[in-house]
This record gives sequence, C-alpha cells and structure tokens, in this order.
Amino acid sequence: MSLSPEEFLKDFHHTATIGATAHQGVDRQAGTAKDGEIRAWFRDWGAERGYPVRVDSIGNMFLLAEWTPGVPFVLIGSHLDSQPLAGRFDGAYGVVAAMHALQEIDAEVQAAGEKPPFNLAVVNWFNEEGARFAPSIMGSSVFVSLMDEADMLAVSDPSGTTVGEALESIGFLGTDSRPEVASYAEIHIEQGRILEREGIPLGAVDRSWYTQKLDIEVLGEQSHTGATSMADRRDALIAASKIVLMVHEVTKDFEEDALLSSVGQMHIEPNSPIVVPRRVHLVADLRSDSEEIVQAARATLLAGIDALTAEHPVDVNVRDFDVRPRRPFPEGGLELVEKLMADKGLSTRRLRTRAGHDAVAMSTQVPSVLLFVPSVDGVSHCEREFTEDEDLVTGLGALTEVARALVGGALQD
Repeated sequence: MSLSPEEFLKDFHHTATIGATAHQGVDRQAGTAKDGEIRAWFRDWGAERGYPVRVDSIGNMFLLAEWTPGVPFVLIGSHLDSQPLAGRFDGAYGVVAAMHALQEIDAEVQAAGEKPPFNLAVVNWFNEEGARFAPSIMGSSVFVSLMDEADMLAVSDPSGTTVGEALESIGFLGTDSRPEVASYAEIHIEQGRILEREGIPLGAVDRSWYTQKLDIEVLGEQSHTGATSMADRRDALIAASKIVLMVHEVTKDFEEDALLSSVGQMHIEPNSPIVVPRRVHLVADLRSDSEEIVQAARATLLAGIDALTAEHPVDVNVRDFDVRPRRPFPEGGLELVEKLMADKGLSTRRLRTRAGHDAVAMSTQVPSVLLFVPSVDGVSHCEREFTEDEDLVTGLGALTEVARALVGGALQD
C-alpha cells in the first residue's frame, strides 16, 4: 500500500464539516457536542479499519496498531478541539495525517511479516486549545504528569460546567489504561510566516518559547449608571481597561517581537448596560524566547497595577498561572528529520515555536519531534487560517517517514 493523498485530503476536509462556521472555519471547543461528534468520527474511522481506540480518564483518545502486545508505542497525532470561530487546520491536520501515516505503516508491517521494535498509535489529545477550559494543553500535560488529573477534571467553564461533567456528557470520560510511550511525533501548521516567506516546505522545531499567564481580578462596586455620580463610582471596567493597555504597551520596552502579549479573554459582572461593573476577570498572556524578558515585563505590569489602585477605588488580585519554561527538542530528532528529508530531496529549516503544542509537553517525558508546514500569511486561530493541499500532503509524507523511523527504533539509546 502507498499513501493516498486523495483519501487523506478527503478525510481531512471532512473534519471541517464538523462544527463548520459560516466562513469556512470550525468551532469545536473541548467537551462540547461538536467535539463529541468529531471524537466519534475518529473512533469509528479506527473501528472500520480494525484499530481499537482507548479513551483515558482525562479524555485523551488512542487509536492503536499493536503488532506486539506489551511493547511500548510510538505516539503520533495532535488534537481535534478548536478555538471559537477557529481555523480548520490547527490540530485536526496533525491528527488526520497521523491516522493515514499509521495506516500506511501498518500495511507495510503486515506485508513484510516482520514486526518492528515498537508499536504505533495515533492520539487525539483532550483540550489542547484551552478555550472553554483553562489551562491549555491539558490532556497531554496530565498524560506526562505536568498537571494533576483530579485538579483538571474539576476545572470549570464560565457557566460552571466542569471538565469531568463535560466529558461525561459527550460520552468520552474514559477508563482505559494509557499506552506506554517510547517516542512522540506531531505535525502542525506553522501559525507563522517563516516557511512561506522562505519557500521552505518543512520546519523542524528546536525549542519552544517561555510563556506565562497572569490571572487578573479587578473588584469595584456595582451601582446604577443613571443614579451614581461619576465621583462616587468604583468602576472595575475602567481600571481593567487600563490594565489591558498596560499589557499591550509593555511590549514596547523591548526590541520588536522580542515579547508578545495579549488579553484575549475578559468576563464582566454583572454585564448589564445600566450597571457599573463590580468585577472584571481577565487573563494576560506573556511570551518570549527569553525568560528574563517575560519576568521583566511581569514586574513592570505588577508595578503599574499597584500604581493604578492608588488612582482608582478598586482592588486588583493578580495570580501567576500556566507558566511554561522553554523546552528544547532533542538534537537527535532534528538531525533525523533533516536526514530523512534530504534523502527525499526536501529542504527543511529549524524553527522555534511561539505557540504551545502537545509535543512541548510530551518532550518532557520521551524523545519528541515537532514538524511544521507553511501557513498562508501566517494567520491562525481564525476562520481565514489556510494551508495549501500540496503542503499538507508533503507534511503527511514527512510525518510518515519520521514515524517509520521511530517504530524502527530511531531516537532510542
């Protein structure tokens, strides 16, 4: 059997019909009905081809090609959940490419009649995006014990629904054992413009950026917008708005793009047009290739918030969370990718990832490889996200080559 680009593209583009939005995006937030629907499609795809699927107790799904019982697995895959009004490539591409890579390698093993040193499995990680349930990269982080499972199951969305309740409601709060893993590989769209600008078909990630979030709560006092004088108001939103601007402005203390920052989520209480807000909850995101830059920006923000409370009659509580150090990927994995692709006549480039990925969590436990294919205009986390079919197919071939090498024992001491 040889890889069928047509069948792969058919399956990949089918995923975009599940949770489809009006402008060719998707909305499949973790633990929602649409997440459940695409999970059922993933499970049924495996069942139709004779591959059993395990679901663990944080909702991770593992589609198995187990040639030798008891032997560890090479794990390949990504995630099928999405941001709200998201692009259709982020995550889903890596899962579908892994499904077809597994099918190809399994056919080779069956035809050869000789079992490789390791089994192979495809993973769909739970809640990589962290849109409905924070923090992100949840399923893979629980898998490698970077996050506590009980704590993550108790995390709730803004409506009060917990992760455990959401998984149970869609039928994917599993009880299956987790496979023992020997190594990991993931392919993803770049979510940046380097590969597109340089005309390079494949990137190999050498490390991730340092990231951290600040959980910020601004407390004022609820009052009537028509009856309360301006001098008597304790408006939480006015103070919160100034904090949002601080988060943006702090990037100017450093060289261009040395620090990335954002406030992407905000909840206002009571959120009524005729009530002065009493509480605002927001999350600030700081990222840099330098931990020192992030810590300097954090210190500047904390000082600015202290000064703000002296000017506004509000209280502000700030909590550090979801702090992720820089994670290196093994040199052996980078060299493996470069050799395999050179043998195929494909150029590659080493990249650093500013975004978080499940491969970053997995790299703390097993030898891991993270591959990128080009993103048109570098746009992601929106409906305009796009990668050409040709690049998707090239990446499928690259992932298959890497997975084939890993089940053969590459990266093992």
